Order: sequence, then C-alpha cells, then structure tokens
Amino acid sequence: MCGLRAQPLDAQNNREGRRRLLQELGDQKIPFLGPTDQGYQQLWDSSYAGLVLRRSCSVPVELHSHVQAAFLTLRKKGCLLRDLVRVRDRDVFTAVSRALLGEPGHTYRYLDTRLFTKPLGLGDNEKPVAQLKHSLSDYHIEDKENQEDRCSQPSSPCLCTGPVKFNVTLLNFMDPAAMSHIKEEPYCGMGKMAVGWHHDENLVTHSPVAVYSYSCYMAPGEASSDPSISERSYWRIGLKVAWDIHTPGLMLPLESGDCYYMRDDLNSTHQHCVLAGDTARFSSTHRVAECSKGTLTYIQSRCQEALSNLRTDPETGSHSLLALLPTTLQLCEEIHNEVEFEWLRQYWFQGRRYTRFCRWWSRPMEQLESDWRLLETMEEDGRAGDNRREMAETLLSALTDRHQQRQTWRDRCHSTLAQTLPPEEAPVDRPFWGVDDPRMPLPFDLAEIISRVESLLWRWAQFRSCLYHSLKATAYIVPHPLLLFVSSV
Repeated sequence: MCGLRAQPLDAQNNREGRRRLLQELGDQKIPFLGPTDQGYQQLWDSSYAGLVLRRSCSVPVELHSHVQAAFLTLRKKGCLLRDLVRVRDRDVFTAVSRALLGEPGHTYRYLDTRLFTKPLGLGDNEKPVAQLKHSLSDYHIEDKENQEDRCSQPSSPCLCTGPVKFNVTLLNFMDPAAMSHIKEEPYCGMGKMAVGWHHDENLVTHSPVAVYSYSCYMAPGEASSDPSISERSYWRIGLKVAWDIHTPGLMLPLESGDCYYMRDDLNSTHQHCVLAGDTARFSSTHRVAECSKGTLTYIQSRCQEALSNLRTDPETGSHSLLALLPTTLQLCEEIHNEVEFEWLRQYWFQGRRYTRFCRWWSRPMEQLESDWRLLETMEEDGRAGDNRREMAETLLSALTDRHQQRQTWRDRCHSTLAQTLPPEEAPVDRPFWGVDDPRMPLPFDLAEIISRVESLLWRWAQFRSCLYHSLKATAYIVPHPLLLFVSSV
C-alpha cells in the first residue's frame, strides 16, 4: 500500500514497464496520429476500437447549461480540492482539484488514497450532475447509418448492449494558467500533460468509463475555423497500447461539451493521459467502481465479524476472547489493521474537508473508531492456552505491520507538503494517543511490545533446540516419545 509495506504487484509491474519502455525508446518517440493525420480513422478502428466519442451536439442544450453552472458553483463553494496522493513512495499533490460524488457510504480508491463520497443530496448543485450521469449511462451509439445524426465519430462501434449503472462520479478541475509547471508528455511528444499515463483503478472488470468535458469560456461545440490554431489549443485525450512502442498513439481533441467512453477492455489493455489546453477545464468521470471492499456496509460487517469474538464482562467491563485459535486471532488482527489504515487514517489524512461540505460521514466514522478501540482491547487478553507460540507469531506479524504503517502515516501527516495546507484541509494524525492514556491498553508506538514478543519467541526457540538435542542424545539408548513432538513444534 504505502510506506514500509511491500508495494502492490501492479505498482511494481508499472514501474518495471515504464523503465523498460524508456530504455527501449532511447532518444526516440512513439509516433502518434491526430484527426488531421492520414490513417487516423484506420488506426482508431484497428487499435482503439473501445474508444467512443459522443459529440456535444447530441447532449441537450439545457443539460449542458445546468451541468456547467453546477460545476462552476461547486468550485466557487470550494468543494473541489487537490489530493495529497502517494506516487512511487513519495507524496505529491494532484495537478487537478477533485470531489467524489456518489451513493452514501461508497468510496473510491486511487494512488493509495481513499476518497469518500459527498453523498448526493440532489440539491440544486448536485441534481444536474446526477441527470448527466443518467444521460451517459443510458446513451447508446446507433448503427452506422444513423451515426451522423448523433454527431458521433463515423466508424465508432456500438457502445454497449444495455444500460450501465455508474455508481461514482469523480469531478475534476484544472486551470493551466494557475500552474507553475506542467510536464511534457514523455513518450510521444503530445504536449503539456495535465494527468499522466495511467489505467483507471478500482473498477469492475471491462466496465465502461464515461467522461464529460467542459472547457470554461468556450460554448458547447465551439471550435476554431482556423485549423492551424488547432488541436493543441484544445484539451485532448492521449491513448497508447500499454507498454508498446510499435503501435502509434492516438490523440483525440475535445470540444467543450464532448463526451467520450472507454469501453470493453480498453482501460486494461491501453493507457490514457489528459493533455492540457489553453483554457480551464472541468470534467466529470462516471465509473462503475469495484465496491466489494469499498463501502461503509462492508467495513462495518468486518468489524462485527471480529467483535463477535470479544466478550465483555457486564460487571467489571473487562474484555476477553471467546476463541483462542491462531486462525481466529489472525482474522481479527487483519480486520484491526484494515479498519485503522484503510478507513480511519485515510479519512483523517484528508483533514476535515468532508465535515465542511457533507456531515454524512461524521457519525459512521465515530462509530468505526469506537469499534476500532474495542479491537485494540483484544490484545489485553493474556490467555493463550496450548497455542502460545502460534499466538505470539501471529501477534508479532500483525503488530510489526501496524507499527510500520503508523510510523509511515505519522510521517506523511507531518511532512513538508502536508504543512502547506490550510487547517481545514491539513492531515490529522488520528487515531493518536499518549503513553499515559488510560483508555488504551497498548501504546501508540509498538516497538517495545514487538521487542518483548520477539524475545519470547527467541527463548522458546532456544528451549526447543536444547530439549530436542537432549532427547536426541538419549534416544540412542531408549526411544523417547517426546522427540517426535518437539521436532514437530
């Protein structure tokens, strides 16, 4: 995930793929084609068939107006914020400002960052975005002979066979004029790059992604009559086959109000980037997020699964475990770490931004933190039965992981970048407690506890070794029944 933990396999593959690609390219560039280049449509049809363009003229003018007014209002109210994300083991600010809209209790995870939905209350600002989502999900590109009426790309294939239910919407805003530096696209030379090459993360496999693009100060469908002013003044989407230097890239200019879809396996087999135009731009990206482990309902059920193994004495209030099996303890510890690092610290790392615009998450997160405190008390139980060594090994692994992650999150919360944020957006190092906090059975810093468990395991190993060799020596005279037992422990 981040910090001292092992990097996910996808992150390692991406890093290795990038290194190999740059090495293969050397000083050369991957060729790419734009709309004015010969062979552009043929390349689109043969290598980028999952990309579908819906021109702005196919979207009702009234919907354009309402959606764009909502974008401007949400930005004016400060709802769109830059994220402090994790890229190649370091924190960076995103170039774009974002907000996640969606169903209550849903989250979306990218770049080691979990965004929490501002639940759609369907007020004046949110309702147009919801209407746009339904318009995009219900839209179907018609047969080739009817496509010109819909202003679609002439040879674009059918979008899908049925309606799609998008469950999250990521709103983005960027003004190139406000950026001190924008990187050049490195592989093809396509121009200034607002968002680097990537696959969209955390999606249901082969689900479509729909994007609505609004360039500020430019009316829907407005285009320059001078072809030389052209493509680079527009916001554009760049696409390439992932880790392939032989297939030319594709560059698609977007007029204000255009929509595009990435369907079938395009997102998994190709990468895309966003190339900056001359004006500020909003986009709304509608996705089918993979939510099996990303909803409040999911993590609440996980907490209850772990807490079902906890007994509280009604008279003394003391806690004890119902089952002392190593497998049960391991499950509880996994849930303990998941609650702390995938939910509580993710939420508070983003400061108090959610309470500013949407108080929906406040009470659920308080309850989640209360459940997490109960999970902390599970380690008070000193009983271990006949499984002391196995229990100690399970605890050592969980505590070591927890200790490393706490230190990483603490460093991130107090980093130089984090300190540049205003108080309401600055990361909060929570949960955190001092050494004398009577409510907490274990200290925040687990180094001493880990050392004691390691020492205990070392003494057991030494005792087992001495006993084994002693029994082995006597086995030459009388076979000892404990020899097999000790050697198997």
